Amino acid sequence: MTDISRRSTDEADACSSPQARATLAPDHADALARSLKALADPARLRIISIVSAHTDQEACVCDLTDQLTLSQPTISHHLKVLVEAGFLARAKRGTWSYYSLVPGSLNSVAGVLAAV
Repeated sequence: MTDISRRSTDEADACSSPQARATLAPDHADALARSLKALADPARLRIISIVSAHTDQEACVCDLTDQLTLSQPTISHHLKVLVEAGFLARAKRGTWSYYSLVPGSLNSVAGVLAAV
C-alpha cells in the first residue's frame, strides 16, 4: 500500500465518529420544515404571541386587527396558514371567528430547537 492510499484510509477512519443522539428521519424533517415555514413570518409569530398572551389563550379576529398593521385579508391569510399547520384552532361564534392555540402544537418545534 502506498503512503497516499494509506493516508486516505486513515483520514476516512478519523472522519467517522459515533453519533451522540438520533437524527431526524427524512419524513419528520419534511413535516418539521413545513411547520417552521408556517412560523417563519414576523406577522405569524406576532399572531401566535397575541393569542397566547390572552388569559384563555384565545383571541378574536378583532383583537388581531387592532394590534397588527395589516389589512384584514392579509391577517386572514396568515391565520389560515397557522390553522392548516396545526398551530391554531378556529371557532366561529356569530359573525366573529376566535382563534386558540392548539395544545402542544409548539412542543415539537421547541424540542427540535432546544436539541440543536
